[in-house]
Amino acid sequence: MTKERNEYIVPEKIEQRLDHFCCALPGDYSREYVKRLISTGDVLVNGQKKKASYHVKPGETITLMIPEPVPCHMEAEDIPLAIVYEDDDVIIVNKPQGMVVHPAPGNNNGTLVNGLLYHTKNLSNINGVMRPGIIHRIDKDTSGLLMIAKNDIAHRSLSEQLKEHSILRQYYGLVKGNVKPNRGTVDMPIGRHEQLRIKMAVVEKNSKSAITHFEVVKRYAQYTLLRFQLETGRTHQIRVHMEKIGHPLAGDPLYGKGDKNNPFKTTGQCLHAHTLGFSHPRTGQRLVFRVPVPPEFKSILKNLK
Repeated sequence: MTKERNEYIVPEKIEQRLDHFCCALPGDYSREYVKRLISTGDVLVNGQKKKASYHVKPGETITLMIPEPVPCHMEAEDIPLAIVYEDDDVIIVNKPQGMVVHPAPGNNNGTLVNGLLYHTKNLSNINGVMRPGIIHRIDKDTSGLLMIAKNDIAHRSLSEQLKEHSILRQYYGLVKGNVKPNRGTVDMPIGRHEQLRIKMAVVEKNSKSAITHFEVVKRYAQYTLLRFQLETGRTHQIRVHMEKIGHPLAGDPLYGKGDKNNPFKTTGQCLHAHTLGFSHPRTGQRLVFRVPVPPEFKSILKNLK
């Protein structure tokens, strides 16, 4: 059996377990799948086999050898979904932190898509069998609002609105440090990091325009709560832009400073998609939905000084 070989360099300031590091790599691999790869010798550190509990160090080369995928039969799963709105064309879901949006190799279960397949038989198929109904996505450890298309006509309409930047997407994010301007815009192109392939970065080569607007909601002693509005929707856009201007998101394991940036012991970055607005694909009516930050995020804000 042939295997796809991928190599990654551990970034600076990252020191974490090997299995945790691999789970954060592009591909959204599940913890069990990663542990299976490690046990079979398909994960190497500087060419050597290590245990899942091994702590990787900056500069080490991590090699993943991914076996050829077997045919995936998407399973409908009875997963509780926080549905904010639904009609014959769209579903608006409040995704919890820790839930992957759609299946990937080694992560075929427990995703938002698995839950959607149980909830309804009507999903668009433009993005294929692995991502039925999915128009846009948010990171596994980012919570908040997502729109799902129940048919291809709705999918095309909502996708076009994304391209035209007419969809309203606002986030709350807690960032490290005191952001001095009350509001501002980060306009920096984003592409794959040239050396650290697990990350996106502000780069000129092979990049796309990325624009993030922000404003201060509240200042704390060592953190600032910001409201973000996306003009574009690049992978990890808010996380990359905030790292670039020196204010990484609290708890961000990839773009922050590991445990040093996570005294709250969260499972991921403090980022929540709280507002989503668009024109209904059938009626043209402007719809806007809002959901509050989840309890863990709210508790962190309450305890900050």
